[in-house]
Amino acid sequence: MITRLVKLTLLPEKTELFKEIFYEHEVSIKKFHGCLTQELQRDINSPTVFFTISKWSSVADLENYRNSELFKIIWPKIKILFAEKAMVWSLEVQ
Repeated sequence: MITRLVKLTLLPEKTELFKEIFYEHEVSIKKFHGCLTQELQRDINSPTVFFTISKWSSVADLENYRNSELFKIIWPKIKILFAEKAMVWSLEVQ
């Protein structure tokens, strides 16, 4: 299983728009083959920092999602909301 953690630092005026986009696509992401969970968390010490946490069956399933039409729709919408580059960690859990 792969756990993917993405830290997103947003422009202050874009946090609500980001949440709207995330929740608009949340069900579609969860239905994507190999996605076990997908959630959004906010840093309590920094209101413009969010984390997406997802679990995937395999690296191949995660890569299939990242190369999918769904990802190509979502990613351009959210990356323009960033105050800084996203940080990504992918961990293989045995």
